[in-house]
Amino acid sequence: MDAFIAQVLSGLVTGGIYASVALALVMIYQATHLVNFAQGELAMFCTYLAWTMLDAGFPYWAAFAATIALAFVCGVVIERVVIRPIGESSVLAVVVVFIGLLVIFNSLAGWIFTYTVKPFPSPFPAEPLFGNHYVSSHGIGAIGVTLVVLALLYAFFRFTSLGLAMRAAAQNPVSARLVGIRVGWTRALGWGLAAAVGSIAGMMVAPTVYLDPNMMAGILLYAFAAALVGGIDNPWGAVAGGFLVGVLENLLGAYVIGTELKLTVALVLIVGVLVIRPSGLFGRVTVKRV
Repeated sequence: MDAFIAQVLSGLVTGGIYASVALALVMIYQATHLVNFAQGELAMFCTYLAWTMLDAGFPYWAAFAATIALAFVCGVVIERVVIRPIGESSVLAVVVVFIGLLVIFNSLAGWIFTYTVKPFPSPFPAEPLFGNHYVSSHGIGAIGVTLVVLALLYAFFRFTSLGLAMRAAAQNPVSARLVGIRVGWTRALGWGLAAAVGSIAGMMVAPTVYLDPNMMAGILLYAFAAALVGGIDNPWGAVAGGFLVGVLENLLGAYVIGTELKLTVALVLIVGVLVIRPSGLFGRVTVKRV
């Protein structure tokens, strides 16, 4: 029984990371109805920026805040310079651009920082919190950070005029323009927020998997599964999907298929959800008259 509890709690910890990346994917999808395949690599590159500042002697939380700010600016610049000019292009062209961004960030990180695996510090104490022996203090802290980010985003989109404008621009761009909302800039802000959330996920996962240019490859796949399971248009659903995918991955890997095939859990979930319920467990089903 202890082993089962340990697997569930460990799955919740990894699920919190998947939830953070899935949340970033959902934010970009809501703003532009595009799925950013380069989200993981952007998070990884921002984590390297944090590591550079820490290596230079910055306090952890100062580097943490500076990385979030830099990631936000980077997301806005990418939307303005790369995504906006191809906004009216075909879906295939957009997918190719996202794959190109993925390769560029991965190669740039390897060129600048090398492919040597680097340790990344955790802001949380080394000893377990609350006397538990199932989950590390970093794992509990990572879950807490994910929930805090979700609460802040909910408050932003629910109670601020800018957040309400971004929601309106995502749901009905034409009507939003008619009431004076600058839809282009709200999309850029959506990209900036998604990049900032992704950088937080990168800094939370790096102490566990260590820092290298390929650290987010598998995590991005699980995040896609989480976003699809919860609903690609529902931030709360994406977070719930992240925790669900994390627990399923651990339980199936430990008791059913073995650790070597754990990655197939994400692939099976992606295919299964797209076939059975494309809108996800908590997503909206849209019916259009044709």
